[in-house]
Amino acid sequence: MSTRHRAAVLGSPIAHSLSPVLHRAAYRELGLDDWSYDRFEVDEAALPGFVGELDASWAGLSLTMPLKRAIIPLLDEITDTAASVEAVNTVVFTEDGRRTGDNTDIPGMIAALRERGVEKVDSAAILGAGATASSALAALARVCSGPVTAYVRSEARAEEMRGWGERLGVDVRTAAWDEAAEAFAAPLVVATTPAGTTDALARAVPEAPGTLFDVLYDPWPTRLAAAWSARGGKIVGGLDLLVHQAVLQVEQMTGRAPGPLAAMRAAGEQALAER
Repeated sequence: MSTRHRAAVLGSPIAHSLSPVLHRAAYRELGLDDWSYDRFEVDEAALPGFVGELDASWAGLSLTMPLKRAIIPLLDEITDTAASVEAVNTVVFTEDGRRTGDNTDIPGMIAALRERGVEKVDSAAILGAGATASSALAALARVCSGPVTAYVRSEARAEEMRGWGERLGVDVRTAAWDEAAEAFAAPLVVATTPAGTTDALARAVPEAPGTLFDVLYDPWPTRLAAAWSARGGKIVGGLDLLVHQAVLQVEQMTGRAPGPLAAMRAAGEQALAER
């Protein structure tokens, strides 16, 4: 057994993170009794110092906002997936001391969609234009064969999304946020906005909606997801994404595959139910 058996999630704020619940559940299921997974409140200013003090007992880190870009200069290398969106959510420490950054959000999104039977669509819509939206675009590059329309609040955001589209090889079109209800005609809608942002859109869900991927998991269901489900639409939720990306992190950090998806999801569902 390797002596590298510490891992943690870093971010600010971090108290809400479900990552410790998911990773610890994986360790229990895999019989990794000497592994630990913690959470640390770390902002961009504190990140270099924190990472610089990590010793050989560390196997990996999970990163959440606002650290997904700030970590990159502190790494030895990053994968093509992480480079494609300039965002790292996973760091693995190798036995020779190298630090490799990856992005498991993108394959996690693809896996979460596939689990719900969504393999290919001919068009899609994204609500929002933040960091999660760029990861969603990277996932859609592999799922969507046609145009993706992003509904955004400003021309600056629209320009940013078109830029990501060019970079990722996705035909991105942009529209104003006040037209967001038009997104619901697409076979796949990805909502990447903060809690409450899409509540007013719930009444605009059509009679026979396609698939909604809402990246939030707390509170759940969102008003939009509840309305979508009531109309018979397919739902992929934030917990689905969280679990699938965490499974990939566990596999990379521990070297054990496949990661225990069912046990991790059950632990996440229980933790959310107790909040």
